Amino acid sequence: MTERNRRGAFIFFAAVAGVISALVFLAAAELSALLLARDSSPLLAVGSFVIDVVPQPLKEFAISTFGEFDKIALLLGLGLAVVIASAAAGMLQLLRPPIGVLMLGIAGAACVAATTTRAGATPLAFLPSVIGAVAGAVVLVLLCRRLVAWRRAASVPSDVVEPAADRPGDPVAIDRRRFFALAGIAGASALIAGITARAVNAATSSVAAIRKGLRLPAARTSVTIPEGAELDIPGISPLFTPNADFYRVDTALTVPTVDPATWRLVIDGMVDQRIELTFDELVAMGLDEYAITLTCVSNFVGGDLVGNAMWLGVPIRDVLRLAGPHADADMVLSRSVDGYTASTPLSALTDDGLDAILAVGMNGEPLPLDHGFPVRMVVPGLYGYVSATKWVTELTVTTFEKDEAYWTPRGYSAEAPIKFSSRIDTPKIGKTVGAGRIPIAGVAWAQTVGIEAVEVRIDDGDWQRANLSTPINADTWVQWVLEWDAEPGNHYVSVRAINKNGDMQVEEAAPIAPDGSTGWQRSLIAVE
Repeated sequence: MTERNRRGAFIFFAAVAGVISALVFLAAAELSALLLARDSSPLLAVGSFVIDVVPQPLKEFAISTFGEFDKIALLLGLGLAVVIASAAAGMLQLLRPPIGVLMLGIAGAACVAATTTRAGATPLAFLPSVIGAVAGAVVLVLLCRRLVAWRRAASVPSDVVEPAADRPGDPVAIDRRRFFALAGIAGASALIAGITARAVNAATSSVAAIRKGLRLPAARTSVTIPEGAELDIPGISPLFTPNADFYRVDTALTVPTVDPATWRLVIDGMVDQRIELTFDELVAMGLDEYAITLTCVSNFVGGDLVGNAMWLGVPIRDVLRLAGPHADADMVLSRSVDGYTASTPLSALTDDGLDAILAVGMNGEPLPLDHGFPVRMVVPGLYGYVSATKWVTELTVTTFEKDEAYWTPRGYSAEAPIKFSSRIDTPKIGKTVGAGRIPIAGVAWAQTVGIEAVEVRIDDGDWQRANLSTPINADTWVQWVLEWDAEPGNHYVSVRAINKNGDMQVEEAAPIAPDGSTGWQRSLIAVE
């Protein structure tokens, strides 16, 4: 082996040593977090920090590209970044010690900052990152020392080394085995400990079991589903979106686990008196049933970040009435247990004609963990980022002039009424259909107003009125269908809606930011 190749090989093994040290860092941190501070995982804390600071265009790209898997994509991206950075640390530790150890120290300090500044951080939140950084640094130093010893032994002139290669005491073989033994033990131990700690952390969380055993009181009032509310069309979105299929978009990298027994809702700010409610006190106010469609501001034209559910909850106006909001207040800043905030017009929460609620149930069961258990906000007619706070713990009555929420400084409007829209569910884009009579069908929504009509156009033909399902109320979507005699070839199908105020859905295309997309969906359908 030439000297150049030998040097390259040792640099490669130094990179491997760096990656193993990073694994030890993360595993030690996860293990100590399990014992000392369960919500102090460095990787997840840094991931949450990245979610907070990433520019708006990148957020929109992630949501539009990966949808509900955006957080998985983020974790994979962070993992790749960790591999690259740790490999660089290993190479620098071999070539320019102690730069590699310093890099691990900087990473540890960054993780400490990320974990200790998270909402709800405990006094011991800094320890897992510190322990992890120390463990990783120790392993990196030991691995690089063995690598240096191996390199020195291998640098002996070949006329000395080669004859000794067959002898049991060959120094090159000994130092090589020592390096690989330590690397193998450290790497395998880190993987086992890290995966086990994360699995135990998830498995021993009692909140999932508490939710499963929770029995909510029966609703005082229920929603009547009218005849004809759901069309029997294959491929169309169901009238009520199953919980497992309901879209999830939030800033929580991991789902917060909140015990209803310890949950508290604080109402403060510009109020006559500060109020604090327990979960039992909230539920004792009386639960009612509500059918409400939610829409995410990140939903592009024809997108699936919209869903309809049957909610069980308490009117927010009843809760605010206990505190007595001041007359000069115009906004409620809601806060989640993970620190997320939303700015909701006070009028939307106190209007007797709007069913803004604190929801505790969804589609006949307690809220799923990833949809806000034990309590979340649901406000019809407003995009979720200004109204649908999950894991809500605080309502601060204030003004738009005085306070701003999470998304406002990131380029989104402080107030965001939903723009009504329509969507084609079937035929699916990219799937060929047979010629003959087929249904073109989908859903349309205009929360708080209602849908009056849906019109469909084939290619450049005339607009045709679709048949609508019977609406449950003005806050839910309706299904629509148009029977079409499809002829072979490629056809463009467009859809638009008209609300009960007589307004036509906006044709001009607009991006998601700052207050929701607009445009008519136009899909290419292949008929054979």
